[in-house]
Amino acid sequence: MMEAWAVVKNGAPLERIEIPDRDPQGTEIVLAVTHGGVCHSDLHFWKGSYNMGGGKIMLLAERGVKLPRAPGHEIVGRVTKVGPQASGVAIGDLRIVFPWLGCGVCQRCQDGEDNLCDKPSAIGVMHHGGFGEQVVVPHSRFLVDPGDIDPAFAATLACSGITVYSAIKKIMPLAADEPVVLIGAGGLGLAAISMLIALGHQNIVSVDIHADQRAAALEMGATKAVDGSQKDVGALLLEAAGGPVKAVIDFVNVSLTAQVGLDCLAKGGKLILIGVSGGDLMLSLAGMVFKPRTVQGSGTGTVSDLRAVVALAQSGKLRSIPLTILPKDAANSALQMLENGQVRGRIVLAAA
Repeated sequence: MMEAWAVVKNGAPLERIEIPDRDPQGTEIVLAVTHGGVCHSDLHFWKGSYNMGGGKIMLLAERGVKLPRAPGHEIVGRVTKVGPQASGVAIGDLRIVFPWLGCGVCQRCQDGEDNLCDKPSAIGVMHHGGFGEQVVVPHSRFLVDPGDIDPAFAATLACSGITVYSAIKKIMPLAADEPVVLIGAGGLGLAAISMLIALGHQNIVSVDIHADQRAAALEMGATKAVDGSQKDVGALLLEAAGGPVKAVIDFVNVSLTAQVGLDCLAKGGKLILIGVSGGDLMLSLAGMVFKPRTVQGSGTGTVSDLRAVVALAQSGKLRSIPLTILPKDAANSALQMLENGQVRGRIVLAAA
């Protein structure tokens, strides 16, 4: 039997449960989880719903999620078992797990864009994730060697790392001194600062409502930090950036932040939506013609993105965000800290 901290009832404390162990079939690989990041998405999974705007709520139960389920999609683990047709890894190998699985057979999956599959099968959502002792991966192509990267940092690359990398690709090309606005300085916002600097960018404006988070953004290398709690935050942001900007990435993504981000764009600018806090964005249709701009969602990233991010980290260019390491049995405390805004950077749960 495998132990796991699982969501048994949405909104209730996680419970330690036992899950039947099983031998891998075909190309499957079993890994013992050594490190697992705690993401804001895990909070939404715990609650079981998403605010879709317009008074609409999406329930995960209606999307095929069955409880109990161990969340956690930022995973590093050590290979303990391999299926009879598995190749590319050996028992004892330490690997980062790409969790954003699809159906495995559609054209998106065949093209390596598993995260865009219309039948998502993500680890930590549709399958038990990093809050458990083990995870099962369908194929070695979803495993990446972290090399000498700190495994706690490496775990965050499977979501935080590839999410910001994928978003940054969408705003490029952009001159290194062009201001990029990042709304939210939580784990993803700080990771985006680190990623932009690693990719050679030099002008980063961070926005957050919390003074501690703004301080963290400046420590990570942001050029300026704007107080998002101010009523005139849009004007303050434009002042900090020196005028309308070509790129905004919104890691909060509520009605207010998305609107501020859109209003700060120059002609031809791009607003990339990442957060899933929920709400609505009102658009003037004619205004989108007279002042052409792009609003685009961005969902995690691909296996290729993960390999590129890991290579960047291995080169020493990508700096780790602040990490708080807690034992696996502190999973409930970790979620509560995240819910209360008490986390600087990322919490990572480590096996004993």
